[in-house]
Amino acid sequence: MGWDLIVMEALILTIIATSIPLLLAATGELITEKSGVLNLGVEGMMLSGAVGAFAAVLWLGNPYYGIIAGAFCGALMASIFSIFIINFMTNQVATGLGLTIFATGLTGLAGAPLIGKTIPSLPKIEIFLLSDIPYIGELLFNQDFIAYLSIAIIIFITYFLKYSKPGIVLRAVGDDHQSAHSVGYPVKKIRWYATCFGGMCAGVGGAYIPLVLTPHWSEGMTAGRGWIALALVVFASWIPWRIIVGALIFGGITIAQLVGQARGWAIPSQILSMMPYLATIIALTIISSRISKNNSVVPASLGKPFVDAQ
Repeated sequence: MGWDLIVMEALILTIIATSIPLLLAATGELITEKSGVLNLGVEGMMLSGAVGAFAAVLWLGNPYYGIIAGAFCGALMASIFSIFIINFMTNQVATGLGLTIFATGLTGLAGAPLIGKTIPSLPKIEIFLLSDIPYIGELLFNQDFIAYLSIAIIIFITYFLKYSKPGIVLRAVGDDHQSAHSVGYPVKKIRWYATCFGGMCAGVGGAYIPLVLTPHWSEGMTAGRGWIALALVVFASWIPWRIIVGALIFGGITIAQLVGQARGWAIPSQILSMMPYLATIIALTIISSRISKNNSVVPASLGKPFVDAQ
């Protein structure tokens, strides 16, 4: 029985760790979409954060510098994206896809000298006394800094969007940017801030992968997590706390396919590898059919460029 509990605890810890990058990237994308911007460049921003974090830790030796570098690289990519879709009013879908393709090539080039090298992992932070609670102490109160940060961001975003004036203004911009502009709110500036915040979150989510999950660099190491994060926002119906549930579900599916491969399930490995993405497609189909009947959950100005009439 004791051995079963240890295995179960290790499995849950792995699921939590796998869900953190999804949680961060999806939270940032939720804020971006609440402002009316559809950012399909999340995968590219996560890749940029991953290579930036790895390089920073390799050169400076401190994993915490990797968090800062990851956030900076993600915000930098988001700024480039913002210049095109906010200032030049390019198509948001095409620009986001182009950014991901660009970031994939750029990180592959920048990361080539990093292949074969390893970096120190982000240390665990034990919360005094709470980490000693049987069963749940190790799961909830003995995590790394980014794990605690992700939960803090979710709590902050929930309060920000529901109760704070800036959060209500952000939602107003996403629901009707022309009306928000007519009463004096700087629509472009708000969308800039929201998009850069989303890029920072995606960058930190990407940084988590080399800092905690795999302490080495490999090209394309985000493995489509940015696309799953996009699906998570829809899965959560643009409600912050639901992203936690969705991230744990998708993290569990990812781990399930690895467990299946390790245990030699009589299922082709290619099908097992498809499971997280197949689940994403199924979830999007179900949620989208529900949303089509109730469009009130979708920001009305999502994906629409803002044109200043003045």
